[in-house]
Amino acid sequence: MFTRYLTLEDAENESVFLWGARQTGKSTLLKELFPNTRYYDLLMANEFERLNRRPELLREELLLCTENELIIIDEVQKVPQLLDEVHWLITNKKLRFILCGSSARKLKRSGANMLGGRAIVNILFPLVSHEIPDFDLDKALNHGMIPRHYLISNPTKRIQAYIGNYLQEEIKAEALSRNLSTFTRFLEVAAISCGEMLNFNKIASECGISAPTSKEYFSILEDTMIGFMVPAFKKTMKRRVIQAPRFYYFDVGVTNFLLHRANLQPGSPEYGKAFEQFIIQELYAYTKYKGSLMQLTYWRTASGFEVDAVLGNAQAAIEIKSSHEIFRHHLRGLKAFGEEYPEARKIVVTNEAVKRLMGGIEIFPVREFLRELWNGSII
Repeated sequence: MFTRYLTLEDAENESVFLWGARQTGKSTLLKELFPNTRYYDLLMANEFERLNRRPELLREELLLCTENELIIIDEVQKVPQLLDEVHWLITNKKLRFILCGSSARKLKRSGANMLGGRAIVNILFPLVSHEIPDFDLDKALNHGMIPRHYLISNPTKRIQAYIGNYLQEEIKAEALSRNLSTFTRFLEVAAISCGEMLNFNKIASECGISAPTSKEYFSILEDTMIGFMVPAFKKTMKRRVIQAPRFYYFDVGVTNFLLHRANLQPGSPEYGKAFEQFIIQELYAYTKYKGSLMQLTYWRTASGFEVDAVLGNAQAAIEIKSSHEIFRHHLRGLKAFGEEYPEARKIVVTNEAVKRLMGGIEIFPVREFLRELWNGSII
């Protein structure tokens, strides 16, 4: 139904790890891109049971494969011991693998063989606007961009089940099941902090945990792909900058559910928050799909000047405003940034109907900005 931006071109010549949060469409993508490839699905009870009991079966079954043949193992984190067999097969039989899962955290914590650089890491994000032919902004802001949630009229129950499954599966794996109520509270407080500079001590106090535990909980969200950090742009010319990171959940629909936001209406503060998170979500996915040389940061000075997003090494500075009309006072942060980085392209993403130029700053209608972003025309 959707043509995904990620095409896994690396898998043509290399082995690949494919990570992504649950239900982002990893298995669907693999079956569409590689319909005739040998496929091990560890979600199937019988497949899991036999390979978990005897991991060496994988090697024995693949010894007859031809050199450079591709094999897919889905939910590989469920049987970490398989990676030793994969390592041997890559080295001795010159086979290629796509190793798919929701998180590398369990593998790393168990001391699993991460193949020592023999597999290139790819990440699949929720849907992005570029992948949806008749993209509906209001639906995206209210439902989020997880495929199963975007497609239905009321995804609330599905999101509730999604978060419940996440707690039961991922948090149980972290041996935090005794602290499930505390972690659930943490998820809600993290949602309140979404898009804000992180203050670990304050969040810890609100959750009744220590600051180190708060940092560890955020680490779990990042490692399980449920959230991500946007670091501060630290290169400074004149002004002293704030260096604390900002946190975002990976999908605006999840944030909506945790904050009990629904039926978002343009002009409301809640709509503005969701609008900002959605654009950051798109920018984050774009930079990750483009590779490690493209970085997303934000900029804030000690005196209060702020820019929501900075792309690359100050190639573009982006302010996000859901308003239908932008005035000069909305441009203070971009003007201050431009004084330090005059070569930067300065953009405001808005709900205005027509693109215009205001004091050297481009005022972009949101849909036009998204088209140019994914066409590679912004930077």
